[in-house]
Amino acid sequence: MSNKPRIFSAHSHSNTPCTRAHQIGALLLIAATFFFTRLFDQSFPPPCNLITDRSSRDADLHVAKTNGGGRPLWPERGYGSHLSLKIYVYDENEIDGLKDLLYGRDGTVSTNACLKGQWGSQVKIHRLLLESRFRTRKKEEADLFFVPSYVKCVRMLGGLNDKEINQTYVKVLSQMPYFRRSGGRDHIFVFPSGAGAHLFRSWATYINLSIILTPEGDRTDKKDTSAFNTWKDIIIPGNVDDGMTKTGATVVQPLPLSKRKYLANYLGRAQKKAGRLKLIELSKQYGDKLECPELQLSGPNKLGRVEYFQHLGNAKFCFAPRGESSWTLRFYESFFVECVPVILSDQVELPFQNVVDYTQISIKWPSTVIGPELLEYLASIPDDVIEGMIAHGRQVRCLWVYAPDSEPCSAMQAVMWELQRKVRLFHQSAETFWLHNGSIVNRNLVEFTSWKPPMPLP
Repeated sequence: MSNKPRIFSAHSHSNTPCTRAHQIGALLLIAATFFFTRLFDQSFPPPCNLITDRSSRDADLHVAKTNGGGRPLWPERGYGSHLSLKIYVYDENEIDGLKDLLYGRDGTVSTNACLKGQWGSQVKIHRLLLESRFRTRKKEEADLFFVPSYVKCVRMLGGLNDKEINQTYVKVLSQMPYFRRSGGRDHIFVFPSGAGAHLFRSWATYINLSIILTPEGDRTDKKDTSAFNTWKDIIIPGNVDDGMTKTGATVVQPLPLSKRKYLANYLGRAQKKAGRLKLIELSKQYGDKLECPELQLSGPNKLGRVEYFQHLGNAKFCFAPRGESSWTLRFYESFFVECVPVILSDQVELPFQNVVDYTQISIKWPSTVIGPELLEYLASIPDDVIEGMIAHGRQVRCLWVYAPDSEPCSAMQAVMWELQRKVRLFHQSAETFWLHNGSIVNRNLVEFTSWKPPMPLP
């Protein structure tokens, strides 16, 4: 072997000299590469833009995904391209005990009374499902089953106590073969208050696999565990007064920003909650910027319906602090008086997050930092930015309105999309078995069509 050093090159096997023809060809190749590179740069936008300020971000993002007609658009992945589901609504007369969950033990609780207030969604959802185009009267073809109940209202009006509610739910569930078939996975329950499914004290035993519609995503301050599961349950909006959500003239019209007296407000009771107490103390120091009247439930100082919304709309920002639970109706009400909601509830869960960008329509501020710096921050936001957030809120507030699912935008249509994501082709539970011929049987090998209530529950 030679001891001379080896010279490595791309073409070490060839010693062909570089001619003038090679030089001309190389120049042409460089020119062609430059031309086509510029052409492609102009034809295709860059795949990613770094956006550093809100005005640039607003130009590229929308407050909600919509189609060409402005309707909310659910992502096809996981939802499908169109709504196609069948829901069976249990009739109050077909199951012993169901009437008690609707009207109380004596049948004296009025549906109209339950329709009012922030928990009215329990009645509205039931009524709207009865008229829905997705309702089926055939259990065998249903994708999902709705169990109507107004227990929050019934309990508040003395129609049932906690023990009776628990016993009645167990009695009702034991008469539902389809609930037994799936372990409750395809059954829907509405719990419209901060207590969530805890209104049914044994929820964790009997309906822990069911679909729960609730505005409450956290209850750990009062119970050992939250009844909300983000993978199976659905957060729904609170029930805003119909006088503010109706089409046309509402009971209170929004004021121009320039005519609003306060920078921010909080309208609610203290309830010995830390965040609310901090706001009330802050209002004593900055009364010209922050309004925090202690709301009275009765007596001469109680705000009427119109007065309440007039106060709420007299500020640029509406505080929504945590109360007995993480959700608060003021968040939804603020969109209809057109103030920007400021969430002061760290554990809050918000509805329809697959279509709504909440950074465009609200502010979420740490509940541990409630002080003068919060007011300073809000005062630094220009009016044109506030107007933009309010305008974005107008685009999505239809999702907080309990109108028929046939409407182009409504809470019910949104709930239907979310329910469609829960539909399963196959149903099973720990007490459901199947044979080679497709027969569904129970532990005693009795075919599903022959299951007779009452049936044992878990």
